[in-house]
Amino acid sequence: MAETGHPNIYSIAAHRGFADALVAGIVPRYSQGEQGLARLTLLVPSSRAARTISEAFIRHTGAEGKAGMLMPRMVTIGDLDLDEALGALLDPLGASDIPPAVEPTKRVLELAKLIEEERAELKEAPMPGAARLRMARDIARTMDRLLVEEKTPGDLLGEPVLDMLGDLSWHWQRALHLFAKVQRRWLTRLDELGAVDAATRRNRLFERAATKWRSEPPGAPIVAAGVTSASPALARMLRVVANLPNGAVILPDLDLSLSDEAWDELGRAGAAPEPGGEIFAKKDALTHPQYHLKLLLERMGIAREEVRPWHRSGMSAAEPSRSRAISSLFLPPKASQTWVGLEPEQRRLKGVRLMTSASVEDEAQAIAMLVREALEVPEKRVAVISADRSLARRVAQNLQRWNIQADDTAGRALSLTAAGRMFGLLADLATHGPTPAQLIGALAHPLVLRDAPEERKIWLGALRKFDRELRGPTPAPGLGPLREIAHKAGVAQWWEKVETIISPLVGLPENLSLANALDLMNEAAETLAGDAIWAREDGRALAQMVEDLRLHAREVGTCAAPSDLAGIVRDCMEEIAVRPPYGGHPRVAIYGLLESRLARADLVICAGLNEGSWPQAPGAEALLAPAVLRALGVPGAEFRIGLAAHDLAGAMGAPEVVLSRSQRDSEGPTLPSRFLLRVEALLGELAKDTRETRMEALAAQLDRAPEPAPPYPRPMPRPSAEQRKVDIKVTALDRLLGDPYQFYAAEILGLRKLEPLAADPFGDPALRGTLVHDILDGWHKARVSDPTVRLVPFAIQKFEDAQVHPLFKGLWQPRLLAAMERFEQWIDKAAREGRQVLATEANGAMMVEGVKVRGRADRIDRLPDGTLAIVDYKTGGPPSAVQAEAGYALQMGLLGLIARDGSFDGDQMITGDASAFEYWSLARDKKDGEFGYTDQPLKIGRKTKGLTPDEFLPKHEKFLSEAISRFILGSDPFTAKENPDYPGYADYDQLMRLEEWIVQLSEAGGEGTL
Repeated sequence: MAETGHPNIYSIAAHRGFADALVAGIVPRYSQGEQGLARLTLLVPSSRAARTISEAFIRHTGAEGKAGMLMPRMVTIGDLDLDEALGALLDPLGASDIPPAVEPTKRVLELAKLIEEERAELKEAPMPGAARLRMARDIARTMDRLLVEEKTPGDLLGEPVLDMLGDLSWHWQRALHLFAKVQRRWLTRLDELGAVDAATRRNRLFERAATKWRSEPPGAPIVAAGVTSASPALARMLRVVANLPNGAVILPDLDLSLSDEAWDELGRAGAAPEPGGEIFAKKDALTHPQYHLKLLLERMGIAREEVRPWHRSGMSAAEPSRSRAISSLFLPPKASQTWVGLEPEQRRLKGVRLMTSASVEDEAQAIAMLVREALEVPEKRVAVISADRSLARRVAQNLQRWNIQADDTAGRALSLTAAGRMFGLLADLATHGPTPAQLIGALAHPLVLRDAPEERKIWLGALRKFDRELRGPTPAPGLGPLREIAHKAGVAQWWEKVETIISPLVGLPENLSLANALDLMNEAAETLAGDAIWAREDGRALAQMVEDLRLHAREVGTCAAPSDLAGIVRDCMEEIAVRPPYGGHPRVAIYGLLESRLARADLVICAGLNEGSWPQAPGAEALLAPAVLRALGVPGAEFRIGLAAHDLAGAMGAPEVVLSRSQRDSEGPTLPSRFLLRVEALLGELAKDTRETRMEALAAQLDRAPEPAPPYPRPMPRPSAEQRKVDIKVTALDRLLGDPYQFYAAEILGLRKLEPLAADPFGDPALRGTLVHDILDGWHKARVSDPTVRLVPFAIQKFEDAQVHPLFKGLWQPRLLAAMERFEQWIDKAAREGRQVLATEANGAMMVEGVKVRGRADRIDRLPDGTLAIVDYKTGGPPSAVQAEAGYALQMGLLGLIARDGSFDGDQMITGDASAFEYWSLARDKKDGEFGYTDQPLKIGRKTKGLTPDEFLPKHEKFLSEAISRFILGSDPFTAKENPDYPGYADYDQLMRLEEWIVQLSEAGGEGTL
C-alpha cells in the first residue's frame, strides 16, 4: 500500500474565497512547465462547480499576466441524493465489467409497472397513471437515498427496524411494506435487464477507483476539491485520495477554530457509541452547517486535528475576522452561551449589511439597485443568491431597466417556459377536452406560426372573432358546440383547420399507449408551431424529454388514461430545469443555493432570507418514517437545513455581504429566517449600525410617484341631440332613471360587457333564462298543432338538443322541470276557465313623443273578460311591488303601455288593455317549498305597499314621460349613479371610475362635469 503517513487534507476558510484560493494554491504546487496543469485531475462536486473553478483559473491567469495555460481535467462526482450531476467520470478506470446504469426514465416507468403488479396481488384498486408515476418517483428517490448510504433490502428486515416496527402507525407500516415489496421486484427486474441502479454503479466505480489507486498510485496528481458529500463509498475513496503521494482533499469551510466541546455537541455524526448502536441520535445537530463535514470526516476515518488550513487566499478574500465571526454565529445551542462574553469587536460583522424591505417587489428592486451601484466599480463582481426562484426572476427583470442581462443560472422548470407551456396546454386538451381557456391558450400561444408573421396575423384575426363568440357560459363538451360557435363568429373555414389539428386529441380511448399519446401531442405541436416548438434551449429540453419518455414508454408498454396525460406531462416537465444560454453580464450572476456553492464575488447578496425559503422546509420522506431512517443509519430530512446553513456561511465569507429579506410576499406576512435571527442576536445592539437603508431612499427617488392627479369628477356626459336619438327598451327605462350613465354607455356608446371564458354555469342567470324562454316558447308553438304535447318530456328533449354543460344539467335541470310541471298544470287549468295564450316571445313597440319604445313580452294571454295578461318568466326571484313603485322595475308597466298604445306581433296584431301583470318564477316558493310560483307587482291581496291596479300604468307613463323629456329630447346630463339606491348592474363601474369620486358625493363641490 503506497499511502503517506499523514493525510493531505485541507480546509479553505470561508473568508478566503474557495475557488480563487484553490487556484492560487494549486497552480504553483502542481503546474509542470509547458504541460501546466494538464496532468492534474480535479474531482469536483458538480458541473456548476467545475465552471466556477474554470472561471477562477481564467482570472488567475489574467492576474499573472499570462497568455494562457493548460487547465486540469475536471471530473464531476456529485451526490445523487443532492440532485447534483454525476458524469461518466470513472468509467475510464477499467470499469467495463460493472453493469451499465438503468436509464432514469425507464426506471420510473418500470417501477410504476411493478407498483401496479404489487397492488393487483394485494387486490387493491388500480392507481391513476399520474399518481402511480409520482409514487414510482418517490420509491426511486428513497432507493437512491438508501443506496447512497449503502443500505441493502436486507437492512429493512434487520433487528433495529423490526424492533421499532410495532411503534409505527398503520400508514408508515403499509408504506414500508409496499416499498420493500416493490424493491424486491425491482432487483429481480434489474437482473433481467442486466443493469444496476445509477447509485449502485456510482458506489462500485468509487470502490474500483479506491482499490486501484490504493494498490497502484497514479503517477499524475489527483485532488478532490469542494466535495462535501458524506456517502460512505465516496468517503472511502476520498480517504485514499488524501493518502496518495500526489493527492489531496480540499474541503470548503471546515471550521478548525470550533472548540472541542462545540464539535462534540454536534452529535454522533456517523460514529456509534457502541458497536451496532445508532449512528444518528435524536439530538444530533443535523441543521448545523458543520454537521455534514463532521459526518464526512468520521466516514473517512480522519480526525479534525489532521485537517490543515489552506493558507492561500483568493482574489476576493475578506478579513480573517469574518471566519471567526461566522464560527461564533453558528455555534450549537450550549456553545452559543459564550456570546454573553464576546467583546463588541468579536460580535461585529464588518462588511455585512442587513436589508429589510416591505414587500418582495421592493426587495427585488433594492437588490437590483445594489447590483447597479456595484457595477460602477471596475472589475467588481456581484452574485445574488436566493432559494426563491420567483425573487430571482424579479431581480433579473428589474436589472433589465439598465440593460443589464443577469440570467438565473438555477434555471426554471420546463413547464414554465414557452415550449413547456404550449405542450402542457395540448396535454390539457387531451385530458380535459377542448375547454375554452385551454383551447384559446393553445391557439393564441406565441409559438403558433411564429416563423410566418403574415399567416399568424390572419390566424389571430380569426381567433379573436372566435374568442369573442366563445365568451360566456361554458359550452357543452365536444367539438360540435365549438363548431357552431365558429359558424356564428364567421370563421368556419378557419375552424376546419383547427379541428383537424386538435380532433386527434379529443375522445381518446381509456387505455391508451403513453407513447402514442405523446405522438399525437407531438404532431399537434408541430402543426401549430412548426420548428419553433423545438427551437431554443427550452425547445431542446422539451424535445429531449418527449423523445426519452416516448422511447421508454414504448419499450416498457406504459399505458395511461386520457385523464392522466396532463398530470404525467407536467410532472415530467417539473423535473427538468432549463438554464439560460451564455451571454449574460460577465460580472453579475444570479444563483440558486446549489449553483452558488464554491462561487465567490466581491459583493454577495443573500436574498429571500425568510423561513420556508432559506432554509426551505424539509420535505418529509414519503415512504420511510424518520424513526426507520435513524434505525437504518440514514440522516433525516433536517440534514438539508444544515446544507443551507453551510451555503449561507460560505456566502458570508465574501468581502461585502448583504443579507436581505422582505416582510411580505405574495402569500402574506413572512417570518425571518432562523439564520438571520441568529445574525441579529449575535450583533445585538450593533445590528442597527449594519442596516442597509440607502436603497429604500433611492428607490423612492428612482420611481417617484407622479404629482397627484386632480380629483376625478363625477361623470356627467352630455351627448348631442343627434346622439340622444335612440330607442328606449322596456328593460332599460329603470336604468335610465336610476343610473343614466349606464344607459348612456349601453345604448348611446353601444358598449357591452365582455364575458369571461368558461363562465360559471351555475351562477349565470342569462343561461338559465335563455333556456327556459326557448323551451316554453317552443312548447307553446308546438301545442298549436298538437295540444297533447307535454311540457316536461318536451323540455327534456330540448335540454338534450342544447347540449348544456353536464354540471349545469345536473344542478338546474331537475329544478326547472319541477317548476315547468306546475306551469303546465296552471296553464291547462286557466285554459279550461277561458284564458287563452295569444303569443309568446312577442315583439312590441309604440311611439311616444316621436321616440320609439320597444320590448318583448314572454307571453300574452287573453283573459275571459277580454283584457290582456302580460306574463314574464323568471328563473330567480321576481321584482317586488315596492321596486315597481320606486321606479326600479318598470318593464311590466311599459309592456302594458305598448299593449294599450301600440301593438305586439303575433298571428294577428295584439292590442288592448292589460289588466293583469304576472311574474312566473321557476325558483322555490317560500310558502310551500315547491319549485314554481306566480306573483304580481301590484298592491293587491295582503300587500300593503306598491301601486294599485289603477295607479300602475299611469305611474309608469309618468316615469316614461320624465325620461324622454329629460334625456332623449332634453339636455340633461347622463349623471353616473344619479340615484345611489338604484340596484342596477355594476358592468360600467370601472368605466365611470366609480372608486375615484364616490367618496366625494358627500363633500361640498364634489360634483363636476366630464
